[in-house]
Amino acid sequence: MSVFFVEWLGKPLWMWASFLALVLAILSFDLGILHKKNKEIEISESIKLSAFYIALGLAFGGWVWWYLGSDAGLAYMTGFVVEKTLALDNVFVIALIFSFFAVPRLYQHRVLFWGILGVIVLRAIMIGVGATLVAEFSWVLYIFAAFLIFTGIKMLVMKEAEPDVSKNAVVRFMRSRFNVTDEHHGEHFFVKQQNPKTGKLSWFMTPLFMALVLIEVADVVFAVDSVPAIFAITTDPFIVYTSNIFAILGLRALYFALAAMIHRFRYLKPALAVVLVFIGSKIFVADLLGLEKFPAALSLAITFGIIISGVVWSLLKTRNQPAS
Repeated sequence: MSVFFVEWLGKPLWMWASFLALVLAILSFDLGILHKKNKEIEISESIKLSAFYIALGLAFGGWVWWYLGSDAGLAYMTGFVVEKTLALDNVFVIALIFSFFAVPRLYQHRVLFWGILGVIVLRAIMIGVGATLVAEFSWVLYIFAAFLIFTGIKMLVMKEAEPDVSKNAVVRFMRSRFNVTDEHHGEHFFVKQQNPKTGKLSWFMTPLFMALVLIEVADVVFAVDSVPAIFAITTDPFIVYTSNIFAILGLRALYFALAAMIHRFRYLKPALAVVLVFIGSKIFVADLLGLEKFPAALSLAITFGIIISGVVWSLLKTRNQPAS
């Protein structure tokens, strides 16, 4: 038997290898052809690229449906929609980070590109740990579900204050332990210059690299919500990982369009909160009704309906409100 047909985490290696090869090809095309040179991403280009990435994610979901069956296809689509929506929260934080470090629009795509590479690795680790825990201890799913319900209710009842980046522990740690420049040096993450303390040449971090680190940390924080959410939908590691990565891949492209109209989505967070409560509660509902699992088609329909309602309500309520 060929090594490519050996199973790893429930799926043959050729499926994992093909997926990773596809992701690398997409990223290579993005950086090597579409954005070979640093440039500002206009809103129109952002929308087109976003549509392209969404189409790719849906096309992969179609393949999953065809090859692995309707249940796997519905689970992938639900996971894709949930992760895509939860990722919108990332946009608010990324915009805040870019604003704090005064990252020029010319270099924002570069930071987001390298950020996605980190996300691919970090999500793989977190999902791998989650899959191992669920496989060994099935009751972990109930902890995930309870956590989602708690998080959703907390989002609904508590008013969230805008974080102060200057007081962030990671920022303070980097500035106290490493050489850091106050100004940007083009597209460079590190520069070599004279150290005022020693008079010798030393390597310095630039604000661009600090922004990248903070974006990676922010993704880990958001993954604490999104990873349990997708495991509450399906415990198949392949579906969990692929739906996560395809949803996040287009976040870089979508960022530039959403960043310009963040104010139009002020009322989306309550919808996200309801989605988390629903996804967490459906595990308990299935047990109460004596079902093996909550119907996948119904789960996708309810999730999609909540999100669309949140988007439409946001757009209606903010249609005459200027950007703050």
